[in-house]
Amino acid sequence: QVQLVESGGGLVQVGGSLRLSCAASGTISSLNSMGWYRQAPGKQRELVAAITSGGSTNYADSTKGRFTISRDRAKNTVYLQMDSLKPEDTAVYYCNADVMVGLRFENWWGRGTQVTVSS
Repeated sequence: QVQLVESGGGLVQVGGSLRLSCAASGTISSLNSMGWYRQAPGKQRELVAAITSGGSTNYADSTKGRFTISRDRAKNTVYLQMDSLKPEDTAVYYCNADVMVGLRFENWWGRGTQVTVSS
């Protein structure tokens, strides 16, 4: 069993910052790619940012230059630093990870953390 636990969400004003964390635990042999997705009311879930085991990163166009994804391999944790937040960043943010359990990779999701940006 694998758990991804997000933290760091909350209410922030336009232009403010938040830092999300996602810690993976359980029967993990290794972690491959980790990432953050978000889902706003009435919209589909979308990729925000992702990072590979080697540290390569990928961002949605809407978050480039404002958000930074990073990971601490020793802690099995991925972070999302969000700066210059806009009202359209309001969503539930979900952590996602490709986890090696035994000899196979499995894809896991966290339960999500709410981010609300007020104008």
